[in-house]
Amino acid sequence: MSSESFETQRAALADVVAIPVTPFAEDGSVDQDAHRALLRRLLDAGITTLTPNGNTGEFYALSPEERRLVTELTVDEAGGRANLLVGVGHDVPTAVACARHARELGAGMVMVHQPVHPYVSQGGWIDYHRAIASAVPELGVVPYIRNAQLSGERLAELADACPNVIGVKYAVPDAAKFAAFARDAGLERFVWVAGLAEPYAPSYFSAGATGFTSGLVNVAPAVSLNMIEALRSGDYPAAMKVWEQIRRFEELRAANGSADNVTVVKEALASLGLCRREVRPPSRELSEAGRAEVAAIAAGWSI
Repeated sequence: MSSESFETQRAALADVVAIPVTPFAEDGSVDQDAHRALLRRLLDAGITTLTPNGNTGEFYALSPEERRLVTELTVDEAGGRANLLVGVGHDVPTAVACARHARELGAGMVMVHQPVHPYVSQGGWIDYHRAIASAVPELGVVPYIRNAQLSGERLAELADACPNVIGVKYAVPDAAKFAAFARDAGLERFVWVAGLAEPYAPSYFSAGATGFTSGLVNVAPAVSLNMIEALRSGDYPAAMKVWEQIRRFEELRAANGSADNVTVVKEALASLGLCRREVRPPSRELSEAGRAEVAAIAAGWSI
């Protein structure tokens, strides 16, 4: 497929890339009705890019069957109203099978989770992504980079072999490193998505990002959309007003090595009566004091 064919996907990445939560029912299974309702809420708010099976969706706590179910529910509920960036990962055969499943359902892109492995060489990182990207040449492929050791030149090498690698979710918490990495890889060659969400979006946009991921968007879509509108117009003071508005919520999510990253989002949704608060281990529910603080923040957003 020619690079022109990926223009729709590239445009979809230069936006608020929503990472939906996966709500659980009382019996611990995926709550399909609540999941659909939360997806409709995002779509009705104007969100047009969704990542089923992202980290905020508890990707690593879902079974293979549940990950397929989440993809199917999202494709069905989006019904052409949104572009889908389906999260895939684990071992290569599993990732390839999930990518092909996404393709069969009509999704246009896959996001490849950072390999969770104690030994990752830069050449092996290329081999891993190349095996997945070459199995689905019709899909746009977006590596999720959390590895600060990886060089921009290595990403360029991957895209030389796989032209369907069209964007990057960059999640190394270092704006200077991001600026250098993007320029070493090719600033115009890829769509750069700030993978650490709203707190990092202003600094990453100033260095060349044009989209950002969001878990907060599950709770307050308008807040995330306000930030991207400000960033697109180059109005950094307005973007930083949104930053101040969401700062405490995101600090709670990031504390203790992001221990409560998903928990805080689900707690906010629970406080609004939109889904149950349950998360799966190794995540854990908040204390009563934590719940009260999150509920107060969500209430303050006048959702």
